[in-house]
Amino acid sequence: MNGGDGGEVASAAAGPPTPLEWKFSQVFGERTAGEEVQEVDIISAIEFDKTGDHLATGDRGGRVVLFERTDTKEHAGSRRDLERMDYPVSRHPEFRYKTEFQSHEPEFDYLKSLEIEEKINKIRWCQAANGALFLLSTNDKTIKYWKVQEKKVKKISEMNVDPSKAAGNGSVASSSVSSSSKQCLANGGYNCLSNDLSFPPGGIPSLRLPVVVTSSETSLVARCRRVYAHAHDYHINSISNNSDGETFISADDLRINLWNLEISNQSFNIVDVKPANMEDLTEVITSAEFHPTHCNMLAYSSSKGSIRLIDLRQSALCDSHSKLFEEQEAPGSRSFFTEIIASISDIKFAKDGRHILSRDYMTLKLWDINMDSGPVATFQVHEYLRPKLCDLYENDSIFDKFECCLSGDGLRVATGSYSNLFRVFGCAPGSTEATTLEASKNPMRRQVQTPSRPSRSLSSSITRVVRRGAESPGVDANGNSFDFTTKLLHLAWHPSENSIACAAANSLYMYYA
Repeated sequence: MNGGDGGEVASAAAGPPTPLEWKFSQVFGERTAGEEVQEVDIISAIEFDKTGDHLATGDRGGRVVLFERTDTKEHAGSRRDLERMDYPVSRHPEFRYKTEFQSHEPEFDYLKSLEIEEKINKIRWCQAANGALFLLSTNDKTIKYWKVQEKKVKKISEMNVDPSKAAGNGSVASSSVSSSSKQCLANGGYNCLSNDLSFPPGGIPSLRLPVVVTSSETSLVARCRRVYAHAHDYHINSISNNSDGETFISADDLRINLWNLEISNQSFNIVDVKPANMEDLTEVITSAEFHPTHCNMLAYSSSKGSIRLIDLRQSALCDSHSKLFEEQEAPGSRSFFTEIIASISDIKFAKDGRHILSRDYMTLKLWDINMDSGPVATFQVHEYLRPKLCDLYENDSIFDKFECCLSGDGLRVATGSYSNLFRVFGCAPGSTEATTLEASKNPMRRQVQTPSRPSRSLSSSITRVVRRGAESPGVDANGNSFDFTTKLLHLAWHPSENSIACAAANSLYMYYA
């Protein structure tokens, strides 16, 4: 189904918006040719904060790295003020490294004899306060709440002790005064100025005590404020902040828990899909997210390709959903791989809260929460891999979990693919935008002439590129590359501008349009 066939995604009175032309902006941690990538350096999570002024990445080594926007800081004031002053506004968002900290360490669960790796699964920004940044990060088992704040560096002022007199001062300080020579004063103290003590020349004023002074220098300090642990038997796949600013959810394969940010020793189990007998288990939770504005609503996806919308006002344990979104499979199309490729790896609410974007192995789907009969748009991402499903199953690539994201205006969606490619689709009514980009300094180099007939399938818009390295990827008749070793799983769209951050192994690439 072509995008925009049903359900109005955005009002486009003057026809669909023109396709964007993406340009390279920045790269952090770029690899040199032939450089070996360390496993711990591979990026595993990316997240912009609500303002778009900060960006966080997490990696498999348990570190969180923060970046801050620099192009808006140069001129104080909002973009609108600058436009009113006819000030030249920077052409695109630019970021710089801000700080990094070790969020998680490897652990060992002695009861279950399990190693808990330090890899950061998800990062979520919380409400900033008093000039401090707050964020949640999680690995497979433990969620942590971090506060990152600029603190003024405190230094000890000079003691001003003359080196020649330092020994004398030291002897005064360490002089042992016998009890017989102490003269008791009226207030209960001792008069230590007895005759048997000798003072250095200049007397007491020459003894200067060190004073702690605050310098003008600042340093960024990350402090772990709370640890939310021991609430999940299975691996945590999602965390999501509530719009009330006070609570968040964490989801594993079988349960979703509701937490208060202030309380780390208890949580409420709001969804539990664990059957009485584990042999009856047919589906697991793959992703969960709160509605952006309604604090009582959240959605979660399953390995069977369905999305459930639940309302916290209905009951304490939300085992029954208020809405179910799933697409009926075409009769006769079932195969061994049907359920595997139907599993949803990521869901995201649009900023307006009206639409949900979901990513399964083959497609991106856009859903209208008021229409549960089927998706309003389906974008083919991996259709050209269908003949290769056997190979993908053999090398486990079929289980790769690709993320998806929406633009702030809701007019476009994006997701990653293999060979470090990512795709951007227009989802406004009538739009045929379908761009394939590569995470490199020349993102458009894989572009070829767009087919004369508008198509949502990307198989025609990728050209063959031989990869530098030992093995060259398999290529089909259309020139589609099958380099399954390089995959772009994680990406994020700036909340208010057409700017995308994406992770290719240990490198963070940023693009703008």
